[in-house]
Amino acid sequence: MAIPQSDRLAAVTGAGGPAGDPAGPARGAARGEPDDVFTVLDVGGTTLRTGSYDPAATAVTRVRRVPVEGMARHPHDSVAGLQHRVVDQIVHEVRRHTAGTAPRAVGVAFAGPISAGGLVLAAPTVWGRRGQPLPLGQLLTERIGVPVVVVNDLTAAAWRYAATETEPFCLITVSSGIGNKVFRGGEVLLDADGHGGELGHWVCDPSPEAPLCDCGGRGHLGAIASGRGVLAAVRRAALADPAGFARSRLAARCAGRVPGIDNPAIAAAVREGDAFTTQVLRGTVTPLAQAIGAVFTSIGVCRYVVMGGFALAVGERYRELLVGELVRLGCFGLDAEAVDAMVSLGRPDDDHGLIGVGRLLADRLARAGAR
Repeated sequence: MAIPQSDRLAAVTGAGGPAGDPAGPARGAARGEPDDVFTVLDVGGTTLRTGSYDPAATAVTRVRRVPVEGMARHPHDSVAGLQHRVVDQIVHEVRRHTAGTAPRAVGVAFAGPISAGGLVLAAPTVWGRRGQPLPLGQLLTERIGVPVVVVNDLTAAAWRYAATETEPFCLITVSSGIGNKVFRGGEVLLDADGHGGELGHWVCDPSPEAPLCDCGGRGHLGAIASGRGVLAAVRRAALADPAGFARSRLAARCAGRVPGIDNPAIAAAVREGDAFTTQVLRGTVTPLAQAIGAVFTSIGVCRYVVMGGFALAVGERYRELLVGELVRLGCFGLDAEAVDAMVSLGRPDDDHGLIGVGRLLADRLARAGAR
């Protein structure tokens, strides 16, 4: 079920400043952004990005990247404590970006399922297990004093690709976690509570010893096929087959030490054709191919764009491995050539959420002004 865009982004229309200050902080020549530019943020599992989005140029500039004040930096904090840290960090980054003055509007792409009203239902890669839902849109609007739109990061990214894709498509990210969004008929397909587009939490391994997901569940696709999942799988394989690991190009990159294995080394080894590392990666790609096959056979989407830091770091070889598994498993009614044509890599940058939430925010404000 698609959420009407007017409902999903109702926070844009009629959102004012904090109580007692309906106009919010003053704007003018001294502020950090021109009047036709938006401040946009992309909050992921490891990195928070802030930038300026110009609707006329459909481009983002002045991008700043900092580590997210989430569980990766504060593993012993409670969920509530991490939520407080992240809200404070977003407010701080907005004020820093705009030199302490109020932007025209703020768009936030956030890693987690989000309701139509900007309620973050969960954020496993940011603060771990579910905790209490966080009214992020409301909190930021009150504290920043201008309209703030909060949407899922993949929902935002889908709006970037909607500008160039000519048919319905499924956007998939392979990074700290795994997520997806289907864009069809001018909408990202979600329900009003933000359900949908969470393939990363599909249980693909029901065994009791399956890898543990950041959300606390076991055997989820994100625990197996995400960048974090691949890293864990490669380290397990290196411990289980020390001789094979020792002969690999990966070992040469990590001084033969399993604790020294990281995602950049894995990506480089696969690009270089290392058989040991490629074989482990192929095993993690198989359940992702199964998930894509289910989406294809259930709703008939024939276009898949794969993005995310890990997948794009591996590059074309990742796409080849994924297509190979899709062909091996079969996509009902498609031959190998058609399967190859339906999968492509996303743009080789990490501005997907920033550009997408900027496009979405510009669209919503234009619609609100036309009423």
